[in-house]
Amino acid sequence: MTEWKLKDLYENEDILEKESQKTQELADRFETRYKKSLKKLKPSNFLKALQEYEQILQSSAKMLTYAFLKFAKNSDNGAFYAKYQEICNKISEKLLFFELEFNKLPKKRQDILIKNAGIYSFYLESLQKQKPYQLSAEEERVLLKKDLTSSSAFSRLFDEHFSRLEFKFDKKRLSEEQMLSLLHSSDRQTRKKAAATFSKELKKHIPLLTFIFNMIKTDQKSECELRGYAMPETPRHLDNKISQKSVDALIATTEKNFSLVSDYYEIKAKLLGIKKLKDYDRYAPIEKSKKRYDFEKSKKIVLEAFGEFNPQFADIAKKALDEGWCDVYPKNKKRGGAFSHPATPDTHPFVLLNHTNRRRDLFTLAHELGHAVHQYLSKDVGYLCADTPLTTSETASVFAEMLVFDYIKKDAKKEELISLYASKLEDIFATLFRQVIFTTFERRVHAHEGELDSKTFNSYWLEENKKMFGKSVKLTKDYRYWWSYIPHFIHSPFYCYAYSYGQLLVLALYGLYKGDYDNFVEKYTKFLSSGGSKSPKELIEKFGFDIDKEEFWQIGIDEIESILSEFKRLSDVA
Repeated sequence: MTEWKLKDLYENEDILEKESQKTQELADRFETRYKKSLKKLKPSNFLKALQEYEQILQSSAKMLTYAFLKFAKNSDNGAFYAKYQEICNKISEKLLFFELEFNKLPKKRQDILIKNAGIYSFYLESLQKQKPYQLSAEEERVLLKKDLTSSSAFSRLFDEHFSRLEFKFDKKRLSEEQMLSLLHSSDRQTRKKAAATFSKELKKHIPLLTFIFNMIKTDQKSECELRGYAMPETPRHLDNKISQKSVDALIATTEKNFSLVSDYYEIKAKLLGIKKLKDYDRYAPIEKSKKRYDFEKSKKIVLEAFGEFNPQFADIAKKALDEGWCDVYPKNKKRGGAFSHPATPDTHPFVLLNHTNRRRDLFTLAHELGHAVHQYLSKDVGYLCADTPLTTSETASVFAEMLVFDYIKKDAKKEELISLYASKLEDIFATLFRQVIFTTFERRVHAHEGELDSKTFNSYWLEENKKMFGKSVKLTKDYRYWWSYIPHFIHSPFYCYAYSYGQLLVLALYGLYKGDYDNFVEKYTKFLSSGGSKSPKELIEKFGFDIDKEEFWQIGIDEIESILSEFKRLSDVA
């Protein structure tokens, strides 16, 4: 199957509507039964209340998942999505008191409840850390009410707008994904024309996209001021269960090693026979053959690579591919990019792809199925504990890409090997260095006093990107608009550094795996199965790493240097 089987969520929309009524009634009863009474509950009764709370949240999330997936598949379903956003928002209002009242309990009382909470202990400990930033029940209710017309509204506008954009190229009308795919063409004129076409269309929409980003920035600032967050990125660090110090260490270590990017692109220019690479040459294939990776071929490779590592991973991925968990091909009004939505523990993840038969689509499939395996494995810890911080959620996806990389390079000849190593390095640069650039760009945007005009956005974007490429790649004037289509800036401010976290963590873990670390597969599977029931620090300590130490990040950088050295050796470039 190449389209989602949404019946796995609800057989039909009449059942969805009935479930909506039932969940709202359960939320009403929960509020009546427990509001202002948490302080009186015995630990066993509190645990029961917590389980009821979790079940209502799960039912609400399931409804919203269905509505979101319909919207992602076809942006004409925006009104349907908005309807269930509003319903779920009202349900959240009814449940709002629970976490607030828990954080009003004396710490001694909280600690007793945490001690007796079993699998929910880390969830409650994380809740404790949010206490300084929580407002009164009435203030929280107002913010919840306003959410539908604040950042989430602009996020929806961004998605709807891009899903309808069409780019005129060689007498065809192409989607965003199809246009970006052309930047991987072996023909330089095609790449140049695709970049120019993409930039020209973006330029038309820059006033709107500038306004949307400014509204996201303003909303983030207002929330931080109201809650007392020290910095605009602080709430993201709390969600990710990590410290500002560790993020700063990651960024500083990465910035010190931008020269790896320059070194690579200088070699690539020689291999391509181009005196000076331009931004539209970044993804030019080194290999001359136009090897296609259609979806059937990509499936086969991913399943075999997963199976060699752990047959359980291959079994889960096969279910995803055979049973309607994946929506595979680009379509008009379908959302661009790719994701794996965890849905809820009583169902299964849903994977969105936009497969265009390139090798990068093979690695995208591996990436998203890696997420799906992780999400499926963690379902046994329940809805509240399955949600994984972004810092570790990217681990399974990037690890899956490494498995596929090692699988396909085994039988590759020298020319293809050079190309594979080049692609892997470019993937690493995109996941590590580029995401750090995104983060430093966001930092400048959010630190800017007042609204930014388009020229300032463009200027910050070019300045930050030049740090990564140095003199190895010339960024054209048109490239200044390319901040405007990045969805993470709009949907999830300061999301991007989590990719960098995940990339360096994976490189370190993969080094252990290749080094025959004792019981690695078993420990890694348990790591994924834990979901968000333990802190990233505790999970990673199982492998002997400390994410609070700067030395940890250098382990990943050393692995990149090793891959680059092998690329140089294969390329016969000193």
